[in-house]
Amino acid sequence: MSVTRAQQSLPTSAVRIPTKLAHPALLLTGIVLVALNMRACLAAISPMVGEIQRSFGLSATVSGLITTVPVLFQGVGAPLTPRLTRRFGTERVVLGAVLVLGAGVLLRVLPSVVALYAGCVVIGVAIAVLNVSMPGLVKREFPQRAATMTGVYSTTMLVGATLAAGSSVPLEHVLGGGWRASLGSWSLLALIAAVAWLPQVLRSRQERAAQLSPGASRLSAAQPRPVTEKPIAGIWRLPLAWQISLFMGISSLMVYTLVAWMPTILADHGMSRDQAGLVFAFSNLVQVAGAFLVPLLAGRLRSQRWLAVAMAALNAVGVAGLLIAPVSGAWISAAVLGLAQGGSLGLALAFIVLRTGTAAGAAQLGGMSQAVGYLIAAVGPVGGGALHQLTGGWTAVLVVLLVLAGAAAVAGWGAGQDRTL
Repeated sequence: MSVTRAQQSLPTSAVRIPTKLAHPALLLTGIVLVALNMRACLAAISPMVGEIQRSFGLSATVSGLITTVPVLFQGVGAPLTPRLTRRFGTERVVLGAVLVLGAGVLLRVLPSVVALYAGCVVIGVAIAVLNVSMPGLVKREFPQRAATMTGVYSTTMLVGATLAAGSSVPLEHVLGGGWRASLGSWSLLALIAAVAWLPQVLRSRQERAAQLSPGASRLSAAQPRPVTEKPIAGIWRLPLAWQISLFMGISSLMVYTLVAWMPTILADHGMSRDQAGLVFAFSNLVQVAGAFLVPLLAGRLRSQRWLAVAMAALNAVGVAGLLIAPVSGAWISAAVLGLAQGGSLGLALAFIVLRTGTAAGAAQLGGMSQAVGYLIAAVGPVGGGALHQLTGGWTAVLVVLLVLAGAAAVAGWGAGQDRTL
């Protein structure tokens, strides 16, 4: 059978041989710095889209692709990652993805429209690799605390996004090089993360060398024999895998749609653009709390069904607030949506480690769920804009989001069952 009870103990995939670089603080530092990069370069560009549009003379539709293309290619690149990690090892794949991400950030600021969108593609693929690699890494390194560590790195991703969104314009003034200098500076964060991650690559080499040494046989004889991790057979045909993927996809679609249009919705209902920006920033700040607390709670529960339904319900309440009282209830809606969106992201990532028994399985499920998820999510901003243009208002868009919250609840009910792939 492809599905077993979650409470069954599952052996680890490899015998861990102590090395000088195996200190937990080094690993945690590397994870945190890598996670800071996973949303920062996407959030940093949002305040700059208007300037980029004027710089290249782009239409509103074409400039909207600046934020849509990376999301789309996160979905395209995700299925490739499990093969890369099996062939080259997770540590080397993560290092390569961080370096490619930094290169994409620099490519995006070259004085060419082609380079701009090519950089967006490179960034999307690099983030896809990191998105899929990290759950498997967390599952392998922290098998008993996988949900907690998922909360740590999902929170760090949102912290990086919040800092990037808030500092892009100030950096433009400080550096004095316009939007290119501001956006290009985020390549330094990728370089710092790569340096901090290098000990993990060296550690993996030391472990391989130690396992091949004459003394390794005596060390491994005193430990349980490892079980070779095999891919989950027929994962694309398993209902549980699809329920997790749909929960991630629908939740992400709601997030990206409101990221693209929430300030505009508030402004179109009479709120000043400055205040709309503050409300939106507050919602992003609350996301950090949701992304940290919900995975912690999920790890303490055998079944996360009601937790998933609660996140979907909070999304629906927040959207209903925008529909009924977009201005007078804006701050309440922003708080509810922030908790729901951050919590849904953290829970979707927690599902990847909670519903699998091995690091290889987590990477494989991560590849599927994030491929499906980000392809669905990419439809949100464009579809929301098209529906607004068709109807001349935001009511239809918000009603669709309410319906999607119900669909997320159904998918989450299945994804939260106490079973593993």
